[in-house]
Amino acid sequence: MSKTPVRGVDVENLAPAMSGTSASAAGKEPSESEIADYLQNNADFFERHATLLTKLKLPHGRGTATVSLVERQVSALREKNQSLESRLRELIDVARGNDVLAAKIHRLACRLVRARNASTLLDSMETSLREDFGASEWLLLLAPTRPTGFSNIDSRHLRMVDPTAPELKMFETLFESARPRCGQIRDSQRDFLFGAGTIEIGSAALVPLGREVGFGLLAIGSPDAQRFHPTMSTDFLARIGDLVSEAVAAV
Repeated sequence: MSKTPVRGVDVENLAPAMSGTSASAAGKEPSESEIADYLQNNADFFERHATLLTKLKLPHGRGTATVSLVERQVSALREKNQSLESRLRELIDVARGNDVLAAKIHRLACRLVRARNASTLLDSMETSLREDFGASEWLLLLAPTRPTGFSNIDSRHLRMVDPTAPELKMFETLFESARPRCGQIRDSQRDFLFGAGTIEIGSAALVPLGREVGFGLLAIGSPDAQRFHPTMSTDFLARIGDLVSEAVAAV
């Protein structure tokens, strides 16, 4: 704490009230540390000297004008309140956004439950991803280790590969992490999933499916480079992956 005299505070009214301190007894102007120590050790000081609250003057902080200590405290509390209100609005917006996403995932779950075969399952995914999530470019990549109802389906949203296919090595780290990944993808991955030179993919979300379906993933692409970015939360994508995994394994 500095030992220099207090600047920006009218101490003429404060020093006499601090009788008993070594500084005032010697007739010297108290230092910042002495004032701070005294006020800290005498929490009821301003209760015993209430008039000082309006007499003390402090720099306003936004100009050359001065305000009373009470006004400064009110201003500080007002700014803190505005900051808290702004933070609260942010939290409310996030909560509302999460509620909307939860409702969309619930509708997807209901559609998947109603799907009785592989064909209707793909139709249900297409409807949900297009209507609720605005995703028209997506692919369900499956490398099943057992017979599945998807084998004889021809759809641009479905790709069936052998579990030993060398192309799967491009997604090896994704399968190992078992967590969705968002952002830009390598050209080789983009061309394999969405076709070479046919679709402009700025960013993508890759969602690995559960081991019960063998090796598989749900790839969602967007022409917007910022639609799926590496820092975005992937919790809801993971839930979608769990739902799709269970539905695919059941048909």
